[in-house]
Formats: sequence, C-alpha cells, structure tokens
Amino acid sequence: MLSVKNLEVVYDDVVLAARGVSLEVPDGKIVALLGANGSGKTTVLRALSGMLDIHEGSIRKGAVYLGDEDVSALSPTALAKRGVRHVLEGRRVFKELSVEENLRVGAHVARKDLKTNLARVYDLFPRLQERRSGQAGYLSGGEQQMLAIGRSMMSDPRFLLLDEPSLGLAPLVVAQIRDIIVEINAQGTGVLLVEQNATMALQIAHHGYVAETGRIVMDRPAAQLLADDDIREFYLGLGAEGDRTSYRDLKHYRRRKRWAS
Repeated sequence: MLSVKNLEVVYDDVVLAARGVSLEVPDGKIVALLGANGSGKTTVLRALSGMLDIHEGSIRKGAVYLGDEDVSALSPTALAKRGVRHVLEGRRVFKELSVEENLRVGAHVARKDLKTNLARVYDLFPRLQERRSGQAGYLSGGEQQMLAIGRSMMSDPRFLLLDEPSLGLAPLVVAQIRDIIVEINAQGTGVLLVEQNATMALQIAHHGYVAETGRIVMDRPAAQLLADDDIREFYLGLGAEGDRTSYRDLKHYRRRKRWAS
C-alpha cells in the first residue's frame, strides 16, 4: 500500500498547501482524488513521488509510507526504483527524441528487462508502436499523453500516479485513456488518479477522496461518491435529477455543501 498520514506540506516556508491529509492507495486498486484547482491534489502527488523539493516544498508534519516503510525523505529516483512513478500534468515528453527513445528513458529504473517492458507498452499503446521512430514533438496531444504514461510503465511500476491525464483531450481520446488506465490496473498496477473529469474518474475507481483547501473532506467507495447528490452537483455539474447544471445556476447557487456545514 502507498499512503500519506496526517500530511502537512508548505511551499517556500510560507504557503500551507496540505493540512493533515491522510490517503491510501491499496495495491492493485484505482483511487480517485477529486477537488477544485488549489485544493492540494498535485501537492499530494508530489509528496508521494518525492518531488516536493523540486518545487520548494517540504513536509512539515506526517509522513509518506510504502507499506510499513517511511519513505518521506527518499528522492524521486529512489521511489521510482521502489515502484512509484508519477505522470505529470502536461505530458512533458522529450519532443526532440523519437517515441522509442522517450520510452527507453523511462526504463532507467526498470524492474524487468527493456525488451519485456517495451513489448508491454507497445501492447498497451499500439499507436506508439506505429510511431516509434517518429519525433515525439509531432505527436498529437492524445498520443503525447499515451507516450507519457507509456514512459512511466517502462519501469513496471507498482503504483502509478496520474495528474490530469485527460486534460485538453477530445472525448474519444479521453475514452481511450480511460480504457488504458483500467487495463494497466487489471495488470496489477495500483493507480492514484487526479482528474478534472470526475465522472470518468469515479466510474473506473474503487475508492475516492475529495480535497478542499488542502484537506480531505470526504472519502468513500467511488460508487457511493458517484451517487452522492452533493458530489454530483459540485463536481459532476449534475442536478438532483441528473440534468446538467447551467453556469448561470451555478453562479447564483447558495446551498452549502453538507460536509462544510
């Protein structure tokens, strides 16, 4: 299991971004982390993958655990060697390198041999195999997202942290990314999914957490969150009858969330 317990994170010794966050990602499960911009979702991912230092962040209280081991002080490379990989928001591929060269970069901490991992990734992403010799910068947005995920899968991770994998993609491509996440999980990889498309995230997740202003305000099985009226209205944009709420209605909305009462 990958987890954070009572996590408190600050940036630049001033900005408090996570306040007593506790969250668990069991082996072989998909966990969704929902919340508005600025709610602390990316901070949690950075803490889990050891990337806080890069962003002038630090853990003030609490800890990150991999199983029973406190891994709070480990570097991103050390955590990757233990099977924790983070796919950053915005894809971040090496545009001047070919598709296959990008994938080989992801194998620097591989737990299996290169040939085995490359075959697995090409099986998950046939489009990448077709474009393997092409320059990554010429891929479409959806293909670059597949490449970013595939690069992390080259190390055969135990846990995959995904930050907004569907952001800016067409609905058809979003459906493809969703199916790939499900397949990756079916092959045994635990997934922590931060996703602005809350409906998609909760449809494939086993459990879900809701973050607000650096705190976890709710956690339940994903199916229960998907059926919750407050979650449907505030995060899925749906009214009580399942109809989509208009922006005008949202602007004048006055009822408080029950968990904030």
